[in-house]
Amino acid sequence: MKELLKKRVLMDATAPNRSTKIINGESSNILNWDDVAYSWTYPKYKKMLANFWTPFEINMAQDVKQFGQLTKDEQESFLKIIGLLALLDSIQTDYASKVADYITDSSINALMIILAQQEVIHNHSYSYVLSSIVSKSEQDKVFEFWRNEEILRKRNDFVTNGYKHFALEASVENLLKSIVYDVILEGLFFYSGFAFFYNLARNQKMVATSTMINYINRDEQIHVDLFVKIFKEVLKEYPEYDTPSLSDFVTSTFKEAAKLEIEWAHEIIGTKIEGIHMNDLESYIKFYANVRCNQLGFERPFEGYRTNPLKWIKAYEEVDLGKSDFFEQKSRQYTKVNNIDNGFDEL
Repeated sequence: MKELLKKRVLMDATAPNRSTKIINGESSNILNWDDVAYSWTYPKYKKMLANFWTPFEINMAQDVKQFGQLTKDEQESFLKIIGLLALLDSIQTDYASKVADYITDSSINALMIILAQQEVIHNHSYSYVLSSIVSKSEQDKVFEFWRNEEILRKRNDFVTNGYKHFALEASVENLLKSIVYDVILEGLFFYSGFAFFYNLARNQKMVATSTMINYINRDEQIHVDLFVKIFKEVLKEYPEYDTPSLSDFVTSTFKEAAKLEIEWAHEIIGTKIEGIHMNDLESYIKFYANVRCNQLGFERPFEGYRTNPLKWIKAYEEVDLGKSDFFEQKSRQYTKVNNIDNGFDEL
């Protein structure tokens, strides 16, 4: 019989401040960072705070000029990828809040709230980019792609259907499986899109957008690590769920996810985008499927694929941006904006 999860109570005066379990435990729900059950939560909290940024910090003036100079294929891929990312991050905001409802530990719940807030910023950034470079009617079309593009619908349904089981029945098993889909969404499904923007950037195209994508990429890496830690803590406290069946589920789900991501990459990049070879991109996707499975503690689904074939992309994925431009490594002059719009007219 499935063990169902109990929602975290607002306050429990009879329980200790330090939680007894990550889920279905006891906790007063009072957060004292000097008395937490999981030692990794406070360093994670500091790292998430250090990553704080907003779209307003990024001057889009050069991208506004350059967008019209992109090829028709580049423009189409640019808009469709932005549309995809907007949908996925919208889903993530809601999913994170649903998981947080069942997390007993107050320090992990705090991290989930920060994660959800970062997803809202990510989603805002897509609107900010679009409102800077295209008309309102074109922006509206981009936010409707998820309804009309068949390949987009297929891969999006793959994740949302995985989340629905947890939303309909919050059990230990469904939580674990939903986290697998979360790691796929944040740690695999974004990555061919990221590669597209980084490829533009290395050709000095749409650098501001790519800078913003790098901020998002950096956040998503932290989010993946947070959910991996939650996954492992749940299995540690509920070892009866660490079964061959779960292992088979993780491996097969990542194989299907990689297949869907490769299909999407052929559609959105294929042979029409100069600088990205599909053989390398397919290997890149399989490489990340292996990385994420291994992070969760399971066998890699694809034999080989132990190294990143897109060597050039490391400069964009791994750099610590701080407050500097990651192409020129110098202080960026930020454009401050008003509270009404994205400041397009003030750039």
